Amino acid sequence: MRLIALILSLVTVLSVAPPVLAQNLGQLVSPILTIDRDALFEQSRFGQRVSSDLDAESAALSEETRKIEQELEAEEQALTDQRDSMTAEEFRAAADAFDARVVQLRNDRDAAQSDFVRRFETAQRDFYNRIGPALGQIMQQRGAVVLLDKRSVLLAANAIDVTEEAIALIDETFGEGSNLVPEAPADPDTPAAPE
Repeated sequence: MRLIALILSLVTVLSVAPPVLAQNLGQLVSPILTIDRDALFEQSRFGQRVSSDLDAESAALSEETRKIEQELEAEEQALTDQRDSMTAEEFRAAADAFDARVVQLRNDRDAAQSDFVRRFETAQRDFYNRIGPALGQIMQQRGAVVLLDKRSVLLAANAIDVTEEAIALIDETFGEGSNLVPEAPADPDTPAAPE
């Protein structure tokens, strides 16, 4: 509720007093800017390269999972086909061994998926950490004191959206970012910075 009141008061200030906002070399100078955070990742060359790398890794993980599933199905069918030629005890032992193998493989797949999700989140966090100075540069040029994600803003003038400007600066500064060394992982005992 307080956020809505703040936004409405800012909208009122912006609409009532447009002369307060000065022009700086053709750019609107405003203490508040907005940005589409997702677009930075999806549309910058750096973000697209990171996404492409992660998509390839995800596809390989999915392909490996499909291959394991096919092997398990074939093994299960072979076990079913052999059932008539086995004693009950032999079949029970083979079925139990198969079930244990399925459980282990499922646990391995779950762990691999969780590890991938962690790497994906780390890659995105690394991306946003690296582009922070570029966003700070835009804020300084525009005379801003705060940069808000558009998703958290109820209503804003398009002139304070710096997404395209940020994407252009990220592309100019980092290119695809393929020459960057990954940042060292955070110390697990250190609390994560708020996003």
